[in-house]
Amino acid sequence: MSVKEVLYTGHGHATGGRTGKGATDDKKLELTLSVPKGLGGDDGPGTNPEQLFSIGYSACFLGALKVVAGKEKIKLPEDTQVSAAIGVGPREDGGGFGITASLTVSAPGVEKAKLEDLVQKAHIVCPYSNAIYKSVDVKLTVA
Repeated sequence: MSVKEVLYTGHGHATGGRTGKGATDDKKLELTLSVPKGLGGDDGPGTNPEQLFSIGYSACFLGALKVVAGKEKIKLPEDTQVSAAIGVGPREDGGGFGITASLTVSAPGVEKAKLEDLVQKAHIVCPYSNAIYKSVDVKLTVA
């Protein structure tokens, strides 16, 4: 799927791989990277790509959820939350590594069936969901 018009481009860089440093080009985010024990690392003080992806996907999906709710004239509560779990492991075909993704959405006070409908629609709208479409089976859960 191609983009009709680029509205914004974020820029960042990393050095040292999973045990290095990362930053956005505007320096609004600068961080240390560490390898978690589950991937053979020392679980050092830094973050990792899966944690960063989970935050980005959560924020992006919540934005998409707000868009679809707004189109349906549904006001989401301020404490609406999207939590993402991003896993990494060897692919079944043995050709490298792949990721798993699971999103859990809660919107206190919104009828569960309505929220489930909004979540499915947000999954179609969300750029992150579109980016991994057909390569990652995303599990969607409404809490």
